[in-house]
Amino acid sequence: MNKNPSSHISDKALLEKFYTEHDNRWLGILLQRYTMLLLGVCMKYLKNEEEAKDAVQQIFLKVISELQKYKVDYFKSWLYMVARNHCFMQLRDKTGKLTREINDSIQPEDDAPPLVTHIEHDLLLTQISESLEELSPEQKTCVTLFYLEKKSYHDISAFTGFNLLQVKSFIQNGKRNLKIIVEKKMKH
Repeated sequence: MNKNPSSHISDKALLEKFYTEHDNRWLGILLQRYTMLLLGVCMKYLKNEEEAKDAVQQIFLKVISELQKYKVDYFKSWLYMVARNHCFMQLRDKTGKLTREINDSIQPEDDAPPLVTHIEHDLLLTQISESLEELSPEQKTCVTLFYLEKKSYHDISAFTGFNLLQVKSFIQNGKRNLKIIVEKKMKH
């Protein structure tokens, strides 16, 4: 039997209550729902239980701070990106020097070493998720729904109220703009 009276409230409704009432209690309920997900994400990347637990606490603080600055529509996917980015930053801090040494000492081959490939892939994902924030709200929403949540044009149209032509346009332009933003960041 579920004794938690707020378990029936959707993520979106909890967020709305938080934004309306400015009461961290609603955010606490929401974060409690995803504590195990966060711990799992952190364990996946950090491979250390104590570091993962510390990371979850740091992510909670970041989430509280970020949600007071701007509005989030898709909490679970946003939270996942925040957690993943946090872990990438920790790994980057740890492995930044190692990565440079590996890249400098290994000749490029067709079969790139898995560690280098994994780190490069993670850094690219970090750049992409950070760059998503620079898209227009419509492009960000459509790109997130299409690529991260694997929704169809029709589903996105029904969810957002945009017509199919607008959805297609927001996705195409968002993808193009995202590529430009990421390429700029990768050069610097």
